[in-house]
Amino acid sequence: MTQRRSTAPPPPENPHDNEELLGEALKPYRDRVVLASKCGIRFDEDSTEINIPLIPDGRPETIKRSVEGSLKRLRTDHLDLYYIHRIDRNVPIEETAGAMKELIGEGKITHWGISEADEETLRRAHAVCPVTAVQNRYSMMYRDYEALFPVLEELQVGFVAFSPLANGFLSARYDKDSKFAEGTDYRSVMPQFSPEGMDKNRELIGRLTAMADRKKATPAQISLAWMLAKKPWIVPIPGTRKYSRLLENAQAADVELTEEEVQDLDQMLDTVPVSEVFGGSKISDKKSKSKRSFCTRK
Repeated sequence: MTQRRSTAPPPPENPHDNEELLGEALKPYRDRVVLASKCGIRFDEDSTEINIPLIPDGRPETIKRSVEGSLKRLRTDHLDLYYIHRIDRNVPIEETAGAMKELIGEGKITHWGISEADEETLRRAHAVCPVTAVQNRYSMMYRDYEALFPVLEELQVGFVAFSPLANGFLSARYDKDSKFAEGTDYRSVMPQFSPEGMDKNRELIGRLTAMADRKKATPAQISLAWMLAKKPWIVPIPGTRKYSRLLENAQAADVELTEEEVQDLDQMLDTVPVSEVFGGSKISDKKSKSKRSFCTRK
């Protein structure tokens, strides 16, 4: 019998649907919101991996073409913040920053940012056009970018933390019996959700839940409150598909942690076992071609 090869879910037929939905929903309230979007990637459509690799495209012509599409779909004449979604190692970051500087001069964007940036890239980009925000992965389970914090303070750049709940794992709502659809649910291949990861993270989740009980909060709210207490310029952006979770996440801003409690959490994170976590979509080594670039959902 021939075993069928599992295939990854195809890229979305319309990768811009989020912008179109937001454009319609926010049109009456445009002057009351800060509107941000991204540019500079496309899917490697030849891949059969569950988590499809990304092909960065930081060419100035791509950025300028992409912003026109975003403005049209979002029904606005400017974006408050525009990110380059991933660093394109085939294009000098100075060229990408130069394109953003031109868009700021034209009034099409107000500020710009970089996603998944290291110190060298940030400094080079900032020298061409001041960067407003760096959007990197950050959570209790992934703290590598804390090394970047002194540079952010020096340059006065904000830090937007994506996956602040480690793809939902820090909500403490999952165990070994949790099921994820193979081939379509990315969590099925994330190490923190594996049986081994569940075992290794048991103490972390237990300690987090204990503090949540003491503070009359949820583990997710403690995770977000810890992050908010670290630096005033850190903004976590948890994702959700449910309105109840949206409210829960927003109410984390009302959870007050003392300096001592934050230090206790830091010490705990330095000492308890923590599994590896999903490190983000792979970056393909393919070079950008004259194909559309777009924003993806995380």
